[in-house]
Order: sequence, then structure tokens, then C-alpha cells
Amino acid sequence: MIYEIRTYSMKPGTVGVFEQRFADGLPSREKYSKLAAFWHTDVGPLNQVIHVWPYEDMKHREEVRVAAARDTGGKWPPKSDDAVVSMDVQILLAAPFMRPLTGEAQELGSIYEMRIYTYQQGCIPKVLATWKDRVPHREVLSPLVACWYSDLGTLNQFYHVWPYKDAHERTRIRAEATRDPKYQWPPPTAEWLLTQENKLLIPAAFSPLR
Repeated sequence: MIYEIRTYSMKPGTVGVFEQRFADGLPSREKYSKLAAFWHTDVGPLNQVIHVWPYEDMKHREEVRVAAARDTGGKWPPKSDDAVVSMDVQILLAAPFMRPLTGEAQELGSIYEMRIYTYQQGCIPKVLATWKDRVPHREVLSPLVACWYSDLGTLNQFYHVWPYKDAHERTRIRAEATRDPKYQWPPPTAEWLLTQENKLLIPAAFSPLR
């Protein structure tokens, strides 16, 4: 399975309008494949919307996108030329320990933290191996909803997404995770790390992850 993550930077004041257009057109789009998640940024780069689409492979992605573009309903793709400043697309692969996202509804939290790490070339396999044994211990505190690495787009990137009930729970759990003597958290990958990004995201009402 592959995941397409689309990040749109919006003009100030247009995020709500675009989300409503997206919601109106989503039934037409989901005739062909399911949406996995839709968020907008609350902390980090503002005025971004992020939507995630799972596909079986690149061939499936192409077939779905062609079929959706030919849909005669007139609501997909949603109008965006008056709202979008820029679009970024990444094709991501799931970490071996990630549970698949298929578009099924999951009520996991009111905020989601997306962390994007860029590593030195060739280090992603070592990062995955380092994370593998530590994730089950970390998930005692809160679930890892997604863990991906980039395949097309900006390479050598590692994404992990964590849901929380609210900002207070995030602060508490992150503190508890670093104190647990049974394992080292965060996983020790700093020697390969180049950059880190962090976004706190709010799920749309129609998002399967919310």
C-alpha cells in the first residue's frame, strides 16, 4: 500500500471555505477510493490543509485519479483556484509496524501531532529498525496513528502522527514517555537527523480520523 499526502497552503481566511467545498465533493470522490484523513493546521505553518489518500499501488492511484476526474457530478475536484497558494504532494510508504489506514472511521482525538524528520541519505532503514522495538511501549500511552517514509517527493523524510484528546493530554503523555525506564524515548536517531518539523492539526468533521 502507498499513501499520497497532499498539503495545500491556503490564502488567509479561506481554509473553512475550502473544507466545505471538499466536504460537498467528497461523496463523488469516494466512489473511487476512500479518504484516510483530512486536517488543517492549528500550530506550525498556518493556513494549510492536509489530506491523505491510500492506494494499493501507483497503478491504482492513476486509475482512481483518472476516474474521479471524469466524474460527471461536477463537484470534484473542489474549486480551489481562488484559495490555494501552493500544493505539495508526497508519496509515502508505511513503516512495517504501522497499522494500515483504509478510510475507516476512528475517533482518536481532537488534535493530531504530525512530526516530519529529514534524515541523512541512506539512514531510513536504520531509523525504522530503531523505532520498531520502542513503538509498542510508547503506544501504551497513546496510539501511533501513522508512520511513513517518503518514496516520491522530498526524499529521506520520516513522518509520524499521534492523536491526543487535547493539548494538555499531549503535554502529559510526552513527559511520561521520556520518563519510562523500560525503553528509550524518543528513539535514539539524532546522529542521522538533519531537520525536524512539527504541526498540530485539527481534523475536519468529515475526516475518518477525528
